[in-house]
Amino acid sequence: MALRLLMAAMLAAAALSGCRGGASDAPAAGQSSETIPLVIRTATGTRNFRVEVARTEAEQEKGLMYRSSLPEDGGMLFPYSQAEPRSFWMKNTIISLDIIFIRADGSIARIAEETVPQFLDPVTSGEPAIAVLEIAGGRAAALGIAEGDHVSWMDGAAAK
Repeated sequence: MALRLLMAAMLAAAALSGCRGGASDAPAAGQSSETIPLVIRTATGTRNFRVEVARTEAEQEKGLMYRSSLPEDGGMLFPYSQAEPRSFWMKNTIISLDIIFIRADGSIARIAEETVPQFLDPVTSGEPAIAVLEIAGGRAAALGIAEGDHVSWMDGAAAK
């Protein structure tokens, strides 16, 4: 009888832990949980996001790998101290992303729309970028975000 009670308790515990979900969309170890507001001004209006910031090399290497979804107003910002040509890939990224390359003046240089999950060929900026923004694949087109639009965010005391 004690064995049955123990088994029942273990099954109940397993069922309860399953309610939290298996794979999490929360940041994994080594990823930033810091989020900041980010705004994109388009020809048709202002688009507001709340994005994670990948500041460290480890956070930038991990990016949005292994995520199964992103909130509609979510994403990840990769800020850099200098504008340089940038290159990203989709290794271990299981969702499609729009990768937005941002010039030093805040304007969008290029949007790589609906990138292919797991694709290993580099996605390049085509020109120097001071930051890169990743949002859910297809969101840029759905929101009317285009090259030349302006991106701004609060990063500590400085606005970009």
